[in-house]
Amino acid sequence: MDQLAHFYHAHIAELNRRVAEITQGQQLAGLVIHSGQAHRQFLDDLHYPFKVNPQFKAWLPVLDNPNCWVVANGVDKPQLIFYRPVDFWHKVSDEPNDFWAEHFEIKLLTKADQVAQLLPTNLSDWAYIGEHIEVAKALGISCCNPDAVMNYLHYHRADKTQYELECLRRANQTAIKGHLAAKNAFYNGGSEFEIQQQYLSAIGQTENEVPYGNIVALNQNAAILHYTALEHQIPSPRLSFLIDAGANYNGYASDITRTYSFEKNSFYELIVEMNKLQLSLVDMMKPGVKYPDLHLRFHAKLADLMLEFNLATGDAQGLVEQGITSVFCPHGLGHMLGLQVHDMGGFLGDAAGSRIATPAGHPFLRCSREIAANQVFTIEPGIYIIDSLLAGLKADQRQSQINWDKVDELRPFGGIRIEDNVIVHQDRNENMTRELGLID
Repeated sequence: MDQLAHFYHAHIAELNRRVAEITQGQQLAGLVIHSGQAHRQFLDDLHYPFKVNPQFKAWLPVLDNPNCWVVANGVDKPQLIFYRPVDFWHKVSDEPNDFWAEHFEIKLLTKADQVAQLLPTNLSDWAYIGEHIEVAKALGISCCNPDAVMNYLHYHRADKTQYELECLRRANQTAIKGHLAAKNAFYNGGSEFEIQQQYLSAIGQTENEVPYGNIVALNQNAAILHYTALEHQIPSPRLSFLIDAGANYNGYASDITRTYSFEKNSFYELIVEMNKLQLSLVDMMKPGVKYPDLHLRFHAKLADLMLEFNLATGDAQGLVEQGITSVFCPHGLGHMLGLQVHDMGGFLGDAAGSRIATPAGHPFLRCSREIAANQVFTIEPGIYIIDSLLAGLKADQRQSQINWDKVDELRPFGGIRIEDNVIVHQDRNENMTRELGLID
C-alpha cells in the first residue's frame, strides 16, 4: 500500500473526530460541506477557473469538480455526493476509485439542482459549510458557516495529520523541480514570461493549478511584493531574479522563494548573508515559541545586516523602533501553510475564536500563534528598495540615518526574499524545501 493511502486512514479518522466534537457541542446533526459551484464571467458564457472550497478538499483530493458534497456527522461513514452529469461539451470526472474512495459512501449526482434527493431529510439540523449561501437556504439549511464551527475548524487546521504532512512534502518536491528549471532559465537569458513557462513545464501544472500566481521578477521588478506582470522583453543588463512560486499536491500548497544575482557583486553578498539570516530563524523554531517573537528577532537581525552593508547608520535597536527596518521589509516573516497558501487559523488563540494581535507596528504579519508540533510554516525574510516607502523616510528626520548612495546602488536589483517551508516536530525542524533539494 502506498504510504499516502496508509496515512489517509488516520486522516479521515481525525476529521471525523473533529466533526463529532464540534457538532455535538453545538447540537448539530452534522456538516454538509459543498465543493462549490462554477462562477460565470460577467456578460459571457464562460466560467472563471473553478477553485474548490478548502474545507471540502480537506476531506479528499477532488479539486476540479463543482457541485460535490461531503456529508459528515463524525459517527457514521461520511457520504460523498459526487457530481457526474451527462455532458458532451466537457470532460466528466471519472467515478471515484482512488485510494480515498473506500472511506466514503458514494452517491452519484447527475443534475446539480437535484442534490436534495441525496442529502439528509432533516437539513434544518445540519450546518452548511461553503460559499453559496443561497443554495443552502434553498435546500432548507438556515445554519450557514456558523462562527463556532468555523473557528473550531480553522484553529485545528494548524495541526497537520501525517497524511497532510506527506502531501506538503510532495508539493515541495514538485515545486523544487520548477525552481531549478527557473534558475537555469534565468542564467540562460530567459525573459520573465519564458522563465514562467519553464517553471510550469517542469512541475507539470498550469497557471490555474498552482496554488497562487507565481512571482517571476527580474531586476527592479523584484521590489514589487506581489509582482505578476511577466514581461516578454529581456532586460539589459540582467542583474537579479526573484521567484516566489509553489505547486499543488492533492490540494496542499508549497510556497517557496529564491533570489539570484547574475554576477557575484555586493548584491550577491547580500543574498548570501540573507540566506544565513533565514536559516538562523528556522533554527529558532520549536514548540512553545511565539511566532511574532520570531518576526521581531528577524527585524533585529535585519537591522544588523543593514548596518553591516552600510545601508543605514545608528544602532540596531533604534532602526527597529523607528520603523526603518519595516520600510526595507514591510511584510511579515511568514505564515501557516497547508490547504491554502496562507492557511486559516494563524491569528486564533483557541478553538473558540479568540484572536491574538500582531505586534504593534507590524500589521502585515500573517501569524500570531504559538508554535506547536506538527504545524507547518513559511519563513521568508526579505529586504527591498521600495521607493514609495522610502519617500516616508526622506520626509522626516530618519532620512539622515540612510545611506542614499547605497540605496541607489541596490535599487536596480529590486530586492531579496528567501522562503522555505518548515514542519515543526517535537524535537526537530524539518526544512522540507532544503532537505528535498533546493539548497540555495
